[in-house]
Formats: sequence, C-alpha cells, structure tokens
Amino acid sequence: MTLKQLRAFLAVAQTLSFVQACERVHLSQPALSLAIKALETSLGGALFVRSSRNVQLTPEGEVLLALAPRLIADWDDARERMRRHFALDIGRVEVAVIPSFACNLLPRALARFVERHPRIDVAIHDVINERVLDMVRGGQVELGIAFEPMQLERLQFQAFHTDRFVAVVPQGSELASAARIGWDSLLRERFIALQRPSAVRALLEQVLAAHQKELRVAFECHQLATVGRMVAQGLGVSAVPGFCMEQMAELGACCRPLVAPQVQRRIGLLRRTDRQLSTAAQALCDLLLRVEDWGPAAAAAPAA
Repeated sequence: MTLKQLRAFLAVAQTLSFVQACERVHLSQPALSLAIKALETSLGGALFVRSSRNVQLTPEGEVLLALAPRLIADWDDARERMRRHFALDIGRVEVAVIPSFACNLLPRALARFVERHPRIDVAIHDVINERVLDMVRGGQVELGIAFEPMQLERLQFQAFHTDRFVAVVPQGSELASAARIGWDSLLRERFIALQRPSAVRALLEQVLAAHQKELRVAFECHQLATVGRMVAQGLGVSAVPGFCMEQMAELGACCRPLVAPQVQRRIGLLRRTDRQLSTAAQALCDLLLRVEDWGPAAAAAPAA
C-alpha cells in the first residue's frame, strides 16, 4: 500500500466519481484505475462496487475510508518532521565532554551554535576522559570531546585545539611573581592533584616520569573547582589544562606558564568510525572544527 494509492482511494471514496477524483489527484483515468486496482490487490479484496452509473464503497472500503485520512496525515507529519530535522529546524545532539573543557571553553562554542540553530537541543554529559571514550564507543552519545586517546579502537579523532598546561599557585605567593614556573620549583611545594583515573593526572605523571621527576601528591580531589579553591586558600599548588585559566582566576588562584618540561596535549572530537552523524551533530562538529581562536585560555598566557 503506497501513499499514492491511498490518496487515489481517498479521492474516489470522497467524490464517488472517478472523473472528479482524477481532477483532484491530477491523474489520468487509466492511471487512477491502475492505482485503485493495485491497492485492492495488495489488500486482498474490492474496495469499490462499480457500475455504469455510479461508484459505491464496499464494507471494507468503508473501513479504509475511516483509516486513510489519519494514515495520510501521519505520513505528511513524518515527512515534515524529517524535513525540519535535515533543515536543522529541530533536533537533538548528545555529547560526552571532559569536565575541564565542559565548564570552561564549551559554553562559548555552544553560544555560537545556539545562535545559529536555536531549535537544536544539546545534552552535555560531563564525564572523565575514559568515560567519554566508552560512551562514544557504546553509542550512548554521537560525539565526544576529550584528550587525544592513545588507542582509537573504532573511533575517529579530529583535533581542534592543542592545550598547554599551566601552573596554579596562590595569589601573592613567591611563585606568582614569576613570569613562568619550572616543574622543579612547583614540585617543591605541596601538590594538589585530581584523583585517578583522571586523564589530567595520568598525563602529568607520564610526562614527569619521562623526565625522571616524581609527582608527590599532598592532596587529592575529583573536581578542578576544588583544586582551584584549595590553591587559593594556600594549601598547595597544582597544574591544570590551559583552558582552565579563567576558572582558576575566578576561584582566586593564579596561573602561570609551566615549563621544563612543557606539558601539552591535543583536544578534539571523537566519533565512531562505523556510524554517520545526524545532521544536528554534524553541524556542531563543523562549528567546533572551524573555531580558530578559543580565547585567552588557549594561549596559556600569564594570568592578570
């Protein structure tokens, strides 16, 4: 049963005239008759009783007449809804994002996205780096934003920013007066770190071990906001992604470029290699990849 056949049937059923029905659906009489015949064949019986003078519905035709308008309306609604999805008039995107990016740079990008596509809903899952990869692989989200993984395993990674870590020290401290801070100086202080399995913690330990340095941790916590507040209270120092600089400053801590060694890692989009993105997800992906300047935090410049 096709939409064309249903429309042909409804035209004949409402007018009880093949001639008038042809005018309504813009078909020739042979084409209309073939459409009705094909519909009757697919359903298994006659829908009309035809004579030389008139056309009447069979009992089964009466049943279909009650159903056909709703079927056609549902089809039209579905077609219009899909058209709006492709036109980005409606839609929804689910994205898994590492918290450090989600609460610092992502809102800025989302503001641009919403300005262009105000009817697209975006669900943000701010989870640790490893969970971002799991959610993308498992199909729970279409897109992930995370540090570049060591192994992709059915994932595609597109980098859009290289982040350089910065030192976080208390305002007014001796380290805060330096233009840049070396790791040897930072590690002499009590260090505040994110708890494992944080990707930030793992990267710091990996880079320092490669330079024969040990990360001795005095305090551990789960959230970067807690790290910033603890540093602001003079409990110790830390190192965080450069795009967290504004957040650290708001919490009362001071950020300086971190050197000897410099710690950096690419941030990018993750998606499954075996799935095509929805139109809405592709639009968000394109916007993130087009952003050329992620703001002051991207440059890892000294904080004011």
